[in-house]
Amino acid sequence: MNSTMLVINIPPEIEEDLVDYLLSLESVGGFTSFRVHGHGEHAQLSIAEQVTGRRARVRYELVLGEKQVNGVIDGLRTRVGRDIIYWQQPVSNFGRIE
Repeated sequence: MNSTMLVINIPPEIEEDLVDYLLSLESVGGFTSFRVHGHGEHAQLSIAEQVTGRRARVRYELVLGEKQVNGVIDGLRTRVGRDIIYWQQPVSNFGRIE
């Protein structure tokens, strides 16, 4: 199975919806999340965000089979919300040391 890391970047307002969605998927064995700041596209930023030059976001990273990515992305559209940025990267090695 070819693994890929799916990175999902969302506004904090839809964080609970995304967590609920990801936890409902059998194809997702787990994920990592952390707070980040987005920079750029000033037309979509509020006045306060334009002043500081950044926007609060939450980033999620999950490793799954490459064939499962499109299904997860489709669910983002229908079950989570809008203003979601995502990308995927190939994973050359993945495992767990216990």
